Amino acid sequence: MKRKLIRLSVLTFAYLAVLYPLWFRYKNISWSFDIDSILYNLFPGFGLAAFAILWLHAISGVFEPWLRKYFDFDKYVRTTSLIVFFCLILHPLLLLIILGFDFSELLAGGRYIMFGIVGWILLITYDVGKLLSRKYDFFVRNWHNILLISTIGFLLIFFHSINLGTDLQTGHLRNVWIFYGVTAFLATIHTYIIKKFRNR
Repeated sequence: MKRKLIRLSVLTFAYLAVLYPLWFRYKNISWSFDIDSILYNLFPGFGLAAFAILWLHAISGVFEPWLRKYFDFDKYVRTTSLIVFFCLILHPLLLLIILGFDFSELLAGGRYIMFGIVGWILLITYDVGKLLSRKYDFFVRNWHNILLISTIGFLLIFFHSINLGTDLQTGHLRNVWIFYGVTAFLATIHTYIIKKFRNR
């Protein structure tokens, strides 16, 4: 009974962490049958979902030994990573479609757009590395570094989203996002510095 309660509590927390930002985004959205309007409404949602799931990845690293007692942790990582991958593809793709693939207009967004682009590249490194690790031992041997690179990408995406996200400029969701960013940063320090120091 205790095991089921813990599993339910963790799952509820995880779903809320991802679904709450999406609910906040779409609760007052007006939809129309205009394709540009639909795409404009959809593209931020993929960014919100990707970031929220990546935040779960960041904090899961801190609690991994404990979580493995109650969940198939590897399956969780595989499944959520696939969802993040599709979100990472669709978020910028839909925006580019809206802009008519005008990259000059995209880059006019300034440094936080560049944060997003560099962060996106670093995050995709995870998926590329995971795919190539099946054939090349180099990626297996450097998997820890790939995880670190993708984590840096995640932190860059935080600054990208908090400065450009329409829903994140003011109000309650901005506070939630700041909490996500701060706790992810602390989790990163724990995973890549404190834990490594302790294991020496």
